[in-house]
Amino acid sequence: APDPSDNAIQHALVQLREYQPVQAATGSSHGAAWCDLNGDILLVREDVGRHNALDKLIGALAREAVDRHAGFVLVSSRASYEMVHKCASVGLGALVAVSAATDLAVAQAETAGLLLVGFARPGRHLIYHRPAIQPSPASMAG
Repeated sequence: APDPSDNAIQHALVQLREYQPVQAATGSSHGAAWCDLNGDILLVREDVGRHNALDKLIGALAREAVDRHAGFVLVSSRASYEMVHKCASVGLGALVAVSAATDLAVAQAETAGLLLVGFARPGRHLIYHRPAIQPSPASMAG
């Protein structure tokens, strides 16, 4: 699955606040967004619980029959190993969090082959794990 570019991650970040009306009204909810590979936000779900917001997003992705290889998840929280596991278990290849990833989340991302990005803030983000690009059989001939 193609990884989002650094520019796409930054583009999604600057949009996230506009897509979180509950957060704007209360200051106490998390958001989970599905972004295309250009960084445009296509779906968002909010909840007081960060895991619940992600669960709602995964359910919406299933109902909408979204191409899970053509985008990434952006969460307004830290990234736990459970969140990495949930994303990987439904075929999502990338998770971007505005805060830190736990050590277990990084280990889970490595095991699952999932792109994991944290500390995503305007102008910067930290790539914890980027899966190695597997060579195609044609590129190995030679």
